[in-house]
Amino acid sequence: MAQGKNEGLSLGYRLMYGIRYFGWHLFGPAQLTPEDDPHMKLKREREAKVEAAREARLRREQQARS
Repeated sequence: MAQGKNEGLSLGYRLMYGIRYFGWHLFGPAQLTPEDDPHMKLKREREAKVEAAREARLRREQQARS
């Protein structure tokens, strides 16, 4: 099973994440607070998706053991 920083993320999502991240790098605003920075927002969204997928996998594994 895939575990790590890409767990639960489809190839399409990872590709679009890279494009959006690079786009914000080139065309995004300069020097914002971490709460307002589009790069940080993308990272927080990605981390939340990975964590949700990890929790779902752990629940499935726990149910299979029961």
